[in-house]
Amino acid sequence: MTILIIFESLEGQTRKISEFVEERCQRAGYRVRMVSTHDMAAQISVEGAEKVVLAAPVHERLHPKGFEFFVASHKDELNALKTLMISVSLNAAFPEGRAEALDFLTEMQRRTGFEPDSKILAAGAVRPDCYGYFESVTVRNSVLADRKINVFEGIREFTNWDALATEVDAFVNM
Repeated sequence: MTILIIFESLEGQTRKISEFVEERCQRAGYRVRMVSTHDMAAQISVEGAEKVVLAAPVHERLHPKGFEFFVASHKDELNALKTLMISVSLNAAFPEGRAEALDFLTEMQRRTGFEPDSKILAAGAVRPDCYGYFESVTVRNSVLADRKINVFEGIREFTNWDALATEVDAFVNM
């Protein structure tokens, strides 16, 4: 059986999460095919997949346009399969931010007309080496607001790998 992982990563954390998911699926005995929507020149087909994992980061309340375009234009094919959506955001790292992280996913579902069978709100990372001035200010003042986290101290991962493993394994074994 084959699991298709379709992802888009802007700063690298969603790619890292997708590779982690790939390893979990392979460990469970699945063949895995991984494709990025970032390179839309490559035709992405869900043919031959029994299950699909979709993963994308949230920036400024939105998942990447190319990712959402793929989901919207393939929603009928995706609806015919078992699907898991992993929405990656810093908001998901904090209890008081999880409702907003869920809103980001709900808004994407409305825009694309697609609702996955399973959903994971995964915490992302702070990657200051990927930020310009505007992004640094946004992360510091909006997302991390009152938290004592310095965005200039280097990469800081918030992803809970154990929780992610449990949730991915549950999807893989359903």
